[in-house]
Amino acid sequence: MTGCGGIESAGPGLIHRIAAAPISWGVCEVPGWGHQLPAKRVLAEMAALGVRATEFGPDGFLPDDPERRSAVLAEHGLTAVGGFVPLVLHRPDHDPLPEVRSALARSVAAAAGTLVLAAATGEHGYDDRPALDPEGWDTLLRNLDLAAAAAADAGVTAVLHPHVGTMVQAPLEVGRVLDGSGIGLCLDTGHLLVGGGDPVELARRAPERVAHVHLKDVDAATAGEVRDGRVGYADAVAAGMYLPLGRGAVDVRAVVTALEDHGYRGWYVLEQDTVLRTEPAPGAGPVAEVRASLEHLELIGRERAGRAR
Repeated sequence: MTGCGGIESAGPGLIHRIAAAPISWGVCEVPGWGHQLPAKRVLAEMAALGVRATEFGPDGFLPDDPERRSAVLAEHGLTAVGGFVPLVLHRPDHDPLPEVRSALARSVAAAAGTLVLAAATGEHGYDDRPALDPEGWDTLLRNLDLAAAAAADAGVTAVLHPHVGTMVQAPLEVGRVLDGSGIGLCLDTGHLLVGGGDPVELARRAPERVAHVHLKDVDAATAGEVRDGRVGYADAVAAGMYLPLGRGAVDVRAVVTALEDHGYRGWYVLEQDTVLRTEPAPGAGPVAEVRASLEHLELIGRERAGRAR
């Protein structure tokens, strides 16, 4: 692997498990989320950075046809990791399993091994969410286990992504999932912090439940404004709440150390959500921040490799 200032030197323990995500280029499923860059540009910039794997992005970003989807990724030297799938899981009158199976079919067809679920509210965006009653919690936890079982039958790992503006956001909610469901977690360092949690503490307390990782860094002051309801989530992202790794309040090194020392061998997806107002000039825009995050992760990998010698 090349690119990002000799990134291959970070060592096989980390470098072959780094993936990108289209949301770092502002590509998002939320209506009105700013300018949407075309897949050709996003994938080309991923490849130029030396990244060799990516999550799918929202519906419509890549072709729906499985063969064409895989071919588009292969044209840029990329393989598929999986995708973010927000589904309503808490309503007793709604069966999410058909949607789960449809997403699994897309994953299997693209040889992607991870299905990243979020417990969607059923509303657009991530600024408001209802409170769950006991029946809603029972339904949510049951559906998580059903989704995990369906994924396992398909040879895919399903994980729950605690996410701002979904039914599982705050530390108590994450704990309830850990206690009441067997599904693995997508540890998203940014969403956990914005939701009021401590990603380092979770990585140390329950590393055996972490099956996928999204790495973000966060401006703590802006995160606090979102948590207190003073700023909406989308507005905070547009204002630059997410930062390149190493420049914010998340101790990325401690998260990676806790997971790697416990034997984690899954993906690290670089995912700094952003909102674009216009299309950046060639070579400008989000690619520079993704490059900075890669360089920070390279440094962590070099430190680990040096200690191992």
